[in-house]
Amino acid sequence: MPVVAEMVEISDVDDPRVDDFRDLSRADRRPDRPGGRGLVIAEGVVVVERLLASPYPVRALFGVRRRIEELAEATAGLDVPAYATDADVMARVVGFHLNRGVLAVADRAPVVDPAELIGRAQRLAVLEGIGDHENLGALFRNAAALGVDGVLLGAGCSDPLYRRSVRVSMGHVLRVPFAHLESWPADLKMLREEGFRIAALTPRGDSRPLREAGLDRGKTAVLLGSEGPGLTDEAIEAADVAVRIPMAHGVDSLNVATAGAITFHALSGT
Repeated sequence: MPVVAEMVEISDVDDPRVDDFRDLSRADRRPDRPGGRGLVIAEGVVVVERLLASPYPVRALFGVRRRIEELAEATAGLDVPAYATDADVMARVVGFHLNRGVLAVADRAPVVDPAELIGRAQRLAVLEGIGDHENLGALFRNAAALGVDGVLLGAGCSDPLYRRSVRVSMGHVLRVPFAHLESWPADLKMLREEGFRIAALTPRGDSRPLREAGLDRGKTAVLLGSEGPGLTDEAIEAADVAVRIPMAHGVDSLNVATAGAITFHALSGT
């Protein structure tokens, strides 16, 4: 069985070698916070495995020995330290008890150019105002599961590499490529220039029912907005078609990640 390289025992809570993992519960000190050190943090065996297989350069692992040993095959030949400790020391370093028992931290990968992502895609999700990290992570997980080629982030979106988004996505945010649209919604013209049909998901009465929208034909980008206000009028007007998911009487909306999953499935035509 493969053995994790450089297994290092940590018994001192103040050991500087685990500073990348310190105070994760404190918004002012988190290493993954916007404007901070910009690190990527993965929690749990499954998500850590996906981080190890991603383009993000891993710096170190930290966890209880049993969980690190479960990653032996994924870490075979990996030239980074794996810091082993007990659950109590880990909780005191991290700032809370971590049931998943293992963390990994990585540097960020190079930023993807939106034109490059658009140029190689057939199906895209375009997000506006998705500020909730759990919704954002769930959208990435759904995009990965349902064959969406990438995600474009418009105005008002949170950082998809925040720890909670990575966790909720089950690590799929690390494999679904994403890029930022800096001029919103003007940059949607890049999609149209590459032959994309842009569909805005909205419950407006004048929108077309999803089954009638033909989203499985040709290149398609789906615009999804925040829960509550949804897409802005400017984003809807910049789209080629407004589309709605028909619902039972008395219900006017779905959680944005659920609506995204239904729409992503329609893109495949299956």
